[in-house]
Amino acid sequence: MHVAAIRATLACAVVLASLAAADAQEWTRFRGPNGTGHSDATAIPAEWTEADYNWRVELPGVGHSSPVLWGDRIFLLSADPDTAERYVLCLSAVDGHELWRREYPGKPHKLHARSSYASCTPAVDAEHVYVAWSNPDRTSLVALTHDGDDVWDVDLGPWVSQHGFGTSPMLYEDLVVIQSSQEPESMAPDAVRPKESFVVAVDRDSGKIRWRTPRKIKTASYSVPCVYTPPGGLPELLCCTTAEGLFSLDPKTGKQNWGIDVFTMRTVSSPVMAGGLVFGTTGSGQGGNYVVAVRPGPKPEVVYKVPESAPYVPTPVANGDLVFLWWDSGIVTCVDAASGKKQWSQRVGGSYSGSPVCVGGRIYCVSDDGEVVVLAAEKEYRELGRSSLGEPSRSTPAISGGRMYLRTYSHLISLGGKST
Repeated sequence: MHVAAIRATLACAVVLASLAAADAQEWTRFRGPNGTGHSDATAIPAEWTEADYNWRVELPGVGHSSPVLWGDRIFLLSADPDTAERYVLCLSAVDGHELWRREYPGKPHKLHARSSYASCTPAVDAEHVYVAWSNPDRTSLVALTHDGDDVWDVDLGPWVSQHGFGTSPMLYEDLVVIQSSQEPESMAPDAVRPKESFVVAVDRDSGKIRWRTPRKIKTASYSVPCVYTPPGGLPELLCCTTAEGLFSLDPKTGKQNWGIDVFTMRTVSSPVMAGGLVFGTTGSGQGGNYVVAVRPGPKPEVVYKVPESAPYVPTPVANGDLVFLWWDSGIVTCVDAASGKKQWSQRVGGSYSGSPVCVGGRIYCVSDDGEVVVLAAEKEYRELGRSSLGEPSRSTPAISGGRMYLRTYSHLISLGGKST
């Protein structure tokens, strides 16, 4: 073998070993394990230039789907903005090259100006990747092997929303769970009429629906559930919608454990746990947003609300006893999780659709213009860096194998995994 080829092979082996060993946490769904948006990776810089990237690759089409990772494989969704054709993509985490692509014809339909035909983040486990999207008359939940082969394809019925589809699947034991929260007929008079909103659990291996729990129709919501296990109790699925507020389902049966009606506007963000409380946000493009902190349980109660500079789209992120609220219009607020006491509030500028993540004690969030703002996840405000991705973005970063993966409209970037 040529000396250069030997060196290249050894270098590739070293990269693969580092991906497997360093911070080998899999990033299996929107905002990573249980949707916390939290990683202990320590080799992600606070500021960088393009020369610091491990790689940057162009994607087909455009989209806001965040990447998910299992081992050295990256999975994400993209789409043609004109034809609505969807692309399920698998890339190498080592160098970003495309391993395979599946293409699915679509039907162009109305979207919010900030949305795309590929706004849903996949979920992944050791065997399969699960992806969801919707045309006006069919909502598809699809399972593929890690090599791109078909496993199953479930039709969940029509999706009615003036803004388009945008909810992502999550995993619990042997189930794939997705929330379908739709709008009333009057909001989309030309669409196929929905019968109900619902939360549904599908068997990971067969695609068979294990349970489907009807929910009220009011306004389309885009929240992804998370798992909460009360002290001495059994795991629960925490969900939120405009129509029914925060509520808990038994993940085995779909039966409701408890619920509390706390939202007056649309819910886009996902629930977050911190300080023994569950946090949800509600808002609109016209303002009036607020964050609500609820004590979960058979008799749930509102502990406090945060009405100032509260996020509408971005999901909050916690670090220990602190919760960080990243407002869409560029003000970040840090509160004590248990009491709601404000530690600080600071304008960082920009507008935001992606959600913040906490990595090694730092908060990272990508603006719509593609600027990554990095703050210390502490009681005192400290800005640590700003870096441009060179293209707009409405996605949330993923972290796995000690690296961060940043998705812009049409590129994917790998960063970190080196000494900083």
